[in-house]
Parts: sequence; C-alpha cells; structure tokens
Amino acid sequence: SEGSAPIAFEIFKQVGTLGNPFVFLMAGVVTDYTEIGLIWTNIGKRTAIWLPLITVPQVMIIAYLFNQFL
Repeated sequence: SEGSAPIAFEIFKQVGTLGNPFVFLMAGVVTDYTEIGLIWTNIGKRTAIWLPLITVPQVMIIAYLFNQFL
C-alpha cells in the first residue's frame, strides 16, 4: 500500500539494494488473505493454494537478482 512506501525507502537507505524493499512491498501483495479467499471462493481451492506457491518464490528470485545486478 501507499503507506508502506516510506518504510521501503528507509529499508533501501539502510541496505543500499533494491531486493530487500522489493520483498517488503511484495510480501503483502502475494500473501493477501482476502485475495486468496476470493480466489478460493470464485475460482477454486487449487488455484488459491497455487497462488502463494508460485508468487513467493518468484518474488524471492527477483529480489535476489535485484540485489546482485542493480
């Protein structure tokens, strides 16, 4: 959310890489209980279970790449 941006900027100032604030900002998005619940109800439980199983590793890999190359 917009309220997390100043915290993410402070994380960036402390560590100097983009991966850590990226994980901080994306963690709320990929583990949003409300969104997972809506997917569970409207699409199906298998899809709802796959959402965090796919997105969490993606966020971690992208953050690692940000830390290594940016």
